[in-house]
Amino acid sequence: MYKFLLIAFLALVSGSLAAQPKAINEAGFIPIGGIEQWVTISGEDRSKPVVLFLHGGPGSTMSQYDDAAYGHWEKDFVLVYWDQRGAGRTFGRNAPEVVTEDYWIENPLTVEQMTADGIELSEYLIKHLGKKKIILVGTSWGSILGANMALSRPDLFSAYVGHSQVVNYSAGFATAYKKVSEMAQQTNDQESIEKLKLLGPPPYEDAKKEGQLMRIIKKYEKQNSKPAPATWWKLASEYDNEKDAQHRYDGDDYSFIHFAGFKKMGIKSMAAGVNFMENGLNYKIPVIFIQGEEDILTAKETTKAYFDKVKAPKKEFILVPGAAHGHNQAVIDAQYKAVKSLK
Repeated sequence: MYKFLLIAFLALVSGSLAAQPKAINEAGFIPIGGIEQWVTISGEDRSKPVVLFLHGGPGSTMSQYDDAAYGHWEKDFVLVYWDQRGAGRTFGRNAPEVVTEDYWIENPLTVEQMTADGIELSEYLIKHLGKKKIILVGTSWGSILGANMALSRPDLFSAYVGHSQVVNYSAGFATAYKKVSEMAQQTNDQESIEKLKLLGPPPYEDAKKEGQLMRIIKKYEKQNSKPAPATWWKLASEYDNEKDAQHRYDGDDYSFIHFAGFKKMGIKSMAAGVNFMENGLNYKIPVIFIQGEEDILTAKETTKAYFDKVKAPKKEFILVPGAAHGHNQAVIDAQYKAVKSLK
């Protein structure tokens, strides 16, 4: 009798333990595209759906923050952050100790290579985590990769969520120049007016000019939107060191110069050829676009015009008041609600 009760008790305990969620917390370098790339995976229950975040920039990695923005998602999802080729710890792992202009020239970045990297990572995650498909969330530059990945390999993804979606980069950047020029005139902002006159309208052959226009765009977006809490950008202790800081800084420069291009160095712009209006209208998976109402760089009019032409099994356009091109609480809330709604 006692033996029977003991067996029953052990079975009950075993079943209870088996039913408990198994957390996951992994971080390390994974071979992707012929190099080692930094990937972190975290969640309270590894059986939950997987969300792969594609950071913006390029070069603006997310892995170094303390999860203040997305940490609460870990109860419902397994979150994956990836330092893309040329960014953060991936850059530090593969670049020489002293980075020169020769290194920039001899090691180009391309949309095609980085899209292939993202697909290879997705294949790894599906196998490693025992999933059929994963969810893609791409922001700004990451939306270029996300759209390309979703369009070329829909079998890997259950949905694509594009935040600050890039549609036609060159046309969008020219529109942004015109918009901030009008705003500067309306507010009699002589400093910006003079800078814009010196720059002239894009396209540019010098990444520095593109960066200068970006700063003016961000200035006006900041004036008309609600910022994210400063606590979101607090570095996690593991990343708060001189070595990682240098890799992020150098990777940001390296990534941006290839993003914008620099004719005198023979570096072609990755962004210049991006135009999803021409080659990105037919999705085979659900698509959700999350758009800041005050976004100047990827304007709501352009994103909505693209959305209207997109064909997908399911599509949704979410306009977020008080948000610009970057993240704030309203954007995170909209993303969470959108991803939770996916079946």
